Amino acid sequence: MELILKEDVIGLGYKNDIVNVKSGYGRNYLIPTGKAVIASPSARKVLAENLRQQAVKLAKIKAAAEEKAAALGSQKLTVVTKVSATGTIYGSVNSLIIADELAKLGFEVDRKLIKVADIKAVGDYTATIRLHKEVSVEVPFTVVAENAPVEEAPAAEAPVEAPAEEAAE
Repeated sequence: MELILKEDVIGLGYKNDIVNVKSGYGRNYLIPTGKAVIASPSARKVLAENLRQQAVKLAKIKAAAEEKAAALGSQKLTVVTKVSATGTIYGSVNSLIIADELAKLGFEVDRKLIKVADIKAVGDYTATIRLHKEVSVEVPFTVVAENAPVEEAPAAEAPVEAPAEEAAE
């Protein structure tokens, strides 16, 4: 069954795409929820006319997505989470946590657009974010333990000692 998508459907296609789906999926889910219409000849003509009229708008949307991708690509996230004594994370780091960290930096990204495997160990990883059907960006992030004072202790002691030596002289 050929359908014209009226909105983006994750895993199927993007708005105004013509897709082939099984008839039950189309009739029982996509059409009743308003996510798609049957790709009849008249609907195809309407789609072609709408695409001609929206070409400029779509170019602006793509440009905005590319700008956002450039800004996101330069970011390096740090996810702080609780870790057991053996080094495994309590729970996992997933797309929801990445979306929250991006929101803290001022980037509003829908968690459904973020693709990352469930992470259960401390380390460096990358998340792929699809901002547009032609624009995706990989954002590197580091998962660190919440209680990792070993790295922070020497850095905190060094500035304290330097002023003390200067005062003694």
